[in-house]
Amino acid sequence: MGSTSETQVRRRKVFYIPGYDPFPPRRYRELYRTEGAAQAAISGYTLEVSANAQAERFGWQVRSEIDGAVTQAEIEVLIWSDIVQESFHASITRTYLAMLRTAWIYVSTGALWRLMRLRKGPVIAALYPVVMLTGQFIFAVALGWAVGRVVQVLLALLPIWPTAQIIVAACAAAAVFAACLRFFQKIDGKIFAHYLMHDFAHSAALRGAYPPAILSRLQDFRAAIAAALEEPVDEVLVVGHSSGAHLAVTVLADLLRGGALAGARPALSFLSLGHVVPMIAFLPEAQQMRRDLRDLSVAEEIAWVDVTAPGDGCSFALCDPVSVSGQETPDKRWPLVFSAAFTQSLSPARWRALRWRFFRLHFQYLCAFDRPKDYDYFQITAGPLTLRARYAGRPASASRITRAVSKYTSIS
Repeated sequence: MGSTSETQVRRRKVFYIPGYDPFPPRRYRELYRTEGAAQAAISGYTLEVSANAQAERFGWQVRSEIDGAVTQAEIEVLIWSDIVQESFHASITRTYLAMLRTAWIYVSTGALWRLMRLRKGPVIAALYPVVMLTGQFIFAVALGWAVGRVVQVLLALLPIWPTAQIIVAACAAAAVFAACLRFFQKIDGKIFAHYLMHDFAHSAALRGAYPPAILSRLQDFRAAIAAALEEPVDEVLVVGHSSGAHLAVTVLADLLRGGALAGARPALSFLSLGHVVPMIAFLPEAQQMRRDLRDLSVAEEIAWVDVTAPGDGCSFALCDPVSVSGQETPDKRWPLVFSAAFTQSLSPARWRALRWRFFRLHFQYLCAFDRPKDYDYFQITAGPLTLRARYAGRPASASRITRAVSKYTSIS
């Protein structure tokens, strides 16, 4: 079994915690397989992906050969998509009620104004579903009213009582209004208004506190990672993407406080990608999240690297999640914050093809770069170095934001 001092990895266990995503976990396996092959061809190493029929949870095996070193990695997805899918069964009425409640929470607590001081991109992303859903509602009302008026005018030409004309016209208007809203909901796979609204509503439902279903699932995640720390591997790597980043923070902080990291064990590493931590940590009831950020930031036992990119408009790029949440202490070690630098690590042609595909760019951290710099997702997850060793001595990005911005800084 390895130890935290070792840098060479022959066997690695990787846990991937996705963001707010209703899609099945096989999507991540196929993404890893196709993008990993592309990155290996670009960077000149070998990467072989195969199924893992023995895993208790969904996952896959990876064998790499990089600079003559052979590494075996087992990657598992820690699933909470079933919880996400439940919110997608909400009616249109519930979606609009969630929109009003979520907007009220962020405005009344002052969190929205604080978030606007950080990055415009994720705030625009948060306002986007509100604007789109409001616009859809107004359009549906206007279309329903127009159809109702036409029906009323046509009925006036017939020998029908005026009251009956109004009732029939109103029913026609209501039917068109409802059909229009259902149409927008049906095509949301292209618009993402309902999707993003459920995402932000889920995060803000308890004003920053974790819902019971999430707390229960995090205990399952903790148990899986704790068990991996007992396996004969050299590194246990936890990857949290988007909303999965703050879930990983809580799981790892809980492991740290529970004493699971004492004694001889594999190196434990944490890679957070495209985080949206301030969307939760800036809310008044997020005391647990803020405590977890503080505890993890001072831990010697866990190496934490945070990677974002200004080109990703859905993340709080280069915002140190600990510092902006008001949890920086004199003993702070982590995270190491740097940029994936999309505009430099992607060729001009590739950047032009992706720059307006905002949701695709939010997943670029998990994909191949045709002009890679020092960030390579596949070498991190399947290469021969621990995360700590790979970025030892690497300076943090000079343009990172480290000032405390959150109005709420209390911890549980």
